[in-house]
Amino acid sequence: MNVMQSYVIGIDIGTSSTKAVAIDDSGKVIATSRDYYPTMAPMSGYSEQDPQLIWEAYVKSIQSIVYTVGCTPKVITLSSCMHSLIVVDNNDTPITPSITWADSRSENIARNMRASTGAENIYTITGTPIHAMSPLCKIIWIHENMPEVYAQAKKFISIKEYIWFQLFQVYEIDHSIASSTGLFDISHCVWYDVSMNLCEINADQLSSPVATDYLRNSISATIASLLQIDTHTQFCIGASDGCMAMIGSMANRPGIASVTVGTSGAVRICSPKPVYNFPGMTFNYILDNNTIICGGPVNNGGNLIEWLFKSFITGTPGDEAAYKNIFITVESVIPGSEGLIFLPYLHGERAPMWDERACGVYFGIRSHHEKSHFLRATAEGICYGLLHVLEQLDGLNGSVNQLNVSGAIVQSATWLQILADITGKKICVSHGDDASALGAAVFGMKAISPRRNDDYLVESNDLIIQPNMKNHAVYEKYYKIFKSLSSSSTDFMHQLYDLNS
Repeated sequence: MNVMQSYVIGIDIGTSSTKAVAIDDSGKVIATSRDYYPTMAPMSGYSEQDPQLIWEAYVKSIQSIVYTVGCTPKVITLSSCMHSLIVVDNNDTPITPSITWADSRSENIARNMRASTGAENIYTITGTPIHAMSPLCKIIWIHENMPEVYAQAKKFISIKEYIWFQLFQVYEIDHSIASSTGLFDISHCVWYDVSMNLCEINADQLSSPVATDYLRNSISATIASLLQIDTHTQFCIGASDGCMAMIGSMANRPGIASVTVGTSGAVRICSPKPVYNFPGMTFNYILDNNTIICGGPVNNGGNLIEWLFKSFITGTPGDEAAYKNIFITVESVIPGSEGLIFLPYLHGERAPMWDERACGVYFGIRSHHEKSHFLRATAEGICYGLLHVLEQLDGLNGSVNQLNVSGAIVQSATWLQILADITGKKICVSHGDDASALGAAVFGMKAISPRRNDDYLVESNDLIIQPNMKNHAVYEKYYKIFKSLSSSSTDFMHQLYDLNS
């Protein structure tokens, strides 16, 4: 195998696909690969995936990169989506699917826990919002509803730990993924007894925590042959996708927030210490020994665009021409959609509401509203939701004046302009929807060469969008109504939910 080319791979295990990116020593992207897999919903509120299919996607992504470049990488670093849960038995075999962040079956458990006297302490110690997304709530649900599975559980792991186990036959978890479980003391980097007691488990049933720059320096000949790499290739365990996106989108600097809109969405800032806000439950996830990523996730992002295809559009999700047509249509409508406001809570909502029973609402419908108004109101509603999170963070670690944006939203300049106008912030697109995988590649390069400068990526501002302040003034008025509707509609949303549950 040719070993002359020097490069690293970052690989992001996402909700809908696994994406791999290779960069050379100068930070230039030299190859990419992506492999998709399905999500199943066997019952209402369920969101499950086959871990074996994700492992196969991981393997294919690396094989594709190595084939393209023609030699083995120096290091492969893992990024991964958060909050997944897999139960494995004494044979190290999964006895559940991978239950994803979007699974809401434990919502009653989360709601009762949030109302308990110890809720704020659990949130503060673990840094994880108390929500059905968290493995803490998922494990309790399995204990109460799947006792036979619970009794067979050797380990409760994430999809990243599953991949790591396939590689090395050991159960290890990085501090970043651990800090998103609701089971981990983020100040002392140990499993938290109170949370484990709630689940009635012990630390032996969880993986061993390791730092995010933790390296394994050898791999079996069998796995090396499968991945088509050399046995001396190093692996860096890495961090979560949100943390890695901060690096990949070059948002790990003062005055910059990261906004990611993929299937769901999130707003994040870097901080040297946790930022606590119990009512809004700002998350605090570990990037490294010196950096906490603080922010809030939203349930409703690109998945609403998929919903638009099903409900309003002739075409299929992934059809680029149909996707562009949505935003060509949107451009014909003035800011504010002529009085139509959308509450984008089709999948419930996380930050800052933390309400699994929230639902979507179109408000202000009149006879002059057409399909184009509903499409624009939907895009605006998603951006209002992101601003709602941003307000919780702006000023906590200095004023935010720029949003570095990544994910599916970057495919539309119109949608980006709406985000700029609603937030009143400059938008910068740097490295687009590869941010998490790119961040992982950069992080791995730093792990094996710690004395090098942090700025491994050449800044690639593919697009800079300034807010139209005239439009921003219009949106400020609509946004006030949006927030009032969000809070005042809660009781009715809950009544409707209870009538249909």
